[in-house]
Amino acid sequence: MRPTARPLLCVLSAVALLLGLSACTLKATLDTTSDGVTNFLSSTTGKTWFTEDGLVREDLKVEAFTFMNFENLKQDMAQGRGEYLASVGTLLGVPENRRMEFFSLAQSRYPLISGSSPSAQLEMIEVLRRASTLN
Repeated sequence: MRPTARPLLCVLSAVALLLGLSACTLKATLDTTSDGVTNFLSSTTGKTWFTEDGLVREDLKVEAFTFMNFENLKQDMAQGRGEYLASVGTLLGVPENRRMEFFSLAQSRYPLISGSSPSAQLEMIEVLRRASTLN
């Protein structure tokens, strides 16, 4: 092998390795996301999620929002504020004058949410529903 070809071969090998590793990470991320969706939808079998127009049913909007934004919502709950917590408050019908109280109640109940499983997501929904109805 010529002396100039060796560095080129090393660089090409390194690039191929990096591309291969990033593809594995992307595939793992997609698999994890699709597994979560499958598990969540499996746990709610028997429910029709969408209207005839293809929109999420009104009574399932909180569940859909919580599932799709679970990690961000957990962070907002831990902080007691944030756009995701405000959005779920709106979906739950929390009046604007009770929004800060809702944030505080959600933050105080954050320790009840453990993990990232579908059951943790359902726990979060229940916790937030209770917080939205307390006076």
